[in-house]
Amino acid sequence: MDRLIYTAMTGAKGTMDQQAAVAHNLANATSTGFRAELHKLRAVEVQTGALPTRAFVVDASVANDFREGPMQFSGRPYDVALAGKGWLAVQMPDGSEAYTRNGSLEVSANGILQTRDGRPVLGAGGPIGIPPDNEISIGADGSISASQPDLPGVVNVVAQLKLVNPPEDQLLRGDDGLFRVQGGAPAPADPNVRVAGGYLEGSNVNVVDQMVQMISLARQFEMQTRMLSTADQNDRAAAQVLAAR
Repeated sequence: MDRLIYTAMTGAKGTMDQQAAVAHNLANATSTGFRAELHKLRAVEVQTGALPTRAFVVDASVANDFREGPMQFSGRPYDVALAGKGWLAVQMPDGSEAYTRNGSLEVSANGILQTRDGRPVLGAGGPIGIPPDNEISIGADGSISASQPDLPGVVNVVAQLKLVNPPEDQLLRGDDGLFRVQGGAPAPADPNVRVAGGYLEGSNVNVVDQMVQMISLARQFEMQTRMLSTADQNDRAAAQVLAAR
């Protein structure tokens, strides 16, 4: 009964955490470049030297689904989708690097290429400046070319996107939804990463799978709370038997 109480109690808490992750995934089913979050639970004995029957359920792993999302044509010159593995590098307010698959970019009032939430996109030499009154195109290697309408045929490469591809097991998701390399060191540029200009990558969340998982988690939570009620009834019955003696 002791094991039942602790396993059911911590299992119910873990299930609520899983439900929160599923709800977060569903809320981002239409977010550009979003990566689904995964949770797995397992039972762990409490090492106290006494009462070895006690066991907790813990969140064994908080993983990320790095499968690619669908490519969606937008036609905007500043939109990019990563074809295959890889990440765009952006600069954080403290000067550190973070990585995203959200290639919906824009130019700030100061002429800096940035994400929709205002984070500068990094190139080979830092934030990328876009010359005004130029037509922009982004090549498959991440090169940004500019041409003036009154000078047809004259194209200048003004910058190069910093495209990285660190090992996925070294990436950590932050509270802001961006990924960072463990330890905080910047990832090196990878020339093999390719982008598609004029496209955006959709979320890789499978709505049907997430809805099925939410229903399954709700049933698990109901079962765990029922186990707690059963344990309480068994405890009351045992107390009555001992009192009768």
